[in-house]
Amino acid sequence: MDACELIIKELIKSKAENSVDLSFIKKKIAKKTATLCPSNSNLLKVYHELVKAKRIKISKIIERLLITRPVRSLSGIINVSVLTKPYPCPGKCVFCPTQKGVPKSYLDNEPAVMRAIENKYHPYKQVQNRLRALEVNGHPIDKIEIRMIGGTWSYYPKTYREWFIKECFRACNEFKGKKTEQSINEAQKRNEKAKCRVVGLSVETRPDFINNSEIKHLRKIGATMVELGVQTIYNKVLILNKREKSIDHTIRATRLLKDAGFKVLYQMMPNLPGSSIKMDKEIFKQLFKNSDFKPDLLKIYPTAIIKGTVLYKWWKDKKYKPYSKKQLIRLIKSIKKIIPYYVRIQRITRDIPSKSIVAGPAKISNLRQIVSAQMEKEGWSCKCIRCRQAKEYSKEELFLLREDYEASKGKEIFLSFEDKERKHLYGMLRLRITSDKKAIIRQVHTYGLLLPVLEKNTFNSPQHKGIGKKLIKEAEQIAKKEFEVKKISVISGIGVREYFRKLGYRLRDTYMVKNL
Repeated sequence: MDACELIIKELIKSKAENSVDLSFIKKKIAKKTATLCPSNSNLLKVYHELVKAKRIKISKIIERLLITRPVRSLSGIINVSVLTKPYPCPGKCVFCPTQKGVPKSYLDNEPAVMRAIENKYHPYKQVQNRLRALEVNGHPIDKIEIRMIGGTWSYYPKTYREWFIKECFRACNEFKGKKTEQSINEAQKRNEKAKCRVVGLSVETRPDFINNSEIKHLRKIGATMVELGVQTIYNKVLILNKREKSIDHTIRATRLLKDAGFKVLYQMMPNLPGSSIKMDKEIFKQLFKNSDFKPDLLKIYPTAIIKGTVLYKWWKDKKYKPYSKKQLIRLIKSIKKIIPYYVRIQRITRDIPSKSIVAGPAKISNLRQIVSAQMEKEGWSCKCIRCRQAKEYSKEELFLLREDYEASKGKEIFLSFEDKERKHLYGMLRLRITSDKKAIIRQVHTYGLLLPVLEKNTFNSPQHKGIGKKLIKEAEQIAKKEFEVKKISVISGIGVREYFRKLGYRLRDTYMVKNL
């Protein structure tokens, strides 16, 4: 009997429940059959063959155990990055690489870029092939967050952008469904009940491209989050790096986006030419002290020296000196110490292979892990959402917590279900009351193992336990009783509209709205 089949049957017989059980059984059978331990993906393939042949029954427990890189779906969603085609960039930033056949600031050996090139930058093929790979590795693909990456999104022709998004939705709709040609509106409508639902959609753009017209377009395509290339809050540093914008653009873009309900992510770059350790520390202090900023999410991208850039020439001419490894690690730790509970640090360092980075601490690909290890040794932990999100549903008592703060001329109310010590975050909601007294839910999210939309919670996951509904109900009560608003809106992802309909919300323009 094949070793993989023996392992699967032993997993079922022994009622294996966790990765420790899986590892023990794999080693036991491998020793018995004098073979190497098979990969989880191979085991999963054999499992599906056995189910199809009706030699074993479907086991959701076994399917979850055999997921490859389970961290990909432990946030309650699955992320799919899609790269736009190479296109002229309006910027002349000294740190951005320019490579033929690749969108500016990207390199052809980055994983997402390699997948895009293989699919000739076609969005439909990129999405379908990525979903197929995720499914083969055992991940549920019911709740998809699509992340548009590449050049400055808002600079691409509007016709291309709408076609690109339509193809992304069509790829999700047709992955487990009938193939049809559709308009963007038809594709979105169909996605509301599709097998692979787009629950979130983000784009990357520059702050100076955000205006009321662009916001209407972003809502039309179904965007729920915008990543702003902020880099720094010092105008003199922006000028030196040939970043043709001022910090006023960032302040205005942040306010417009939040008032429209978007989640706002800042991409920040420590160690830029013209900056310093002291200045970089002050930048992050101001981000959460000054109400003009206060982003919801952060990506921290230490400046990388890459051949072919102006910065590379400055480094060669000794006009630029990167931080040392120790300096950067100390800086990242100082940033983590001041991060509020309502912020998520999405990434630390870009996904650029270290061999493409000539010098400096940006070559450290496992920077987050190094920093976390030092923090643990020093006896403290980061308060950001990613570091606290619950992976499993514990029996510990949960508390509904609330944090209010002023931001971008409005009031933000951060609601969350957490344990008493605030070490584990199970679910959260962002409610905004705008300066003209409008209430809008900008985000509601339950963490833990991703569960398919209609699947009962037979696993130890925080999902499908009513956490989201309780948060929404609390937000409605706050809006009605404290601020006396008569209706509340939600910037819902297309694939979450059905969920909100069951809670009494109705689609108006591009928002889900409920009378209070």
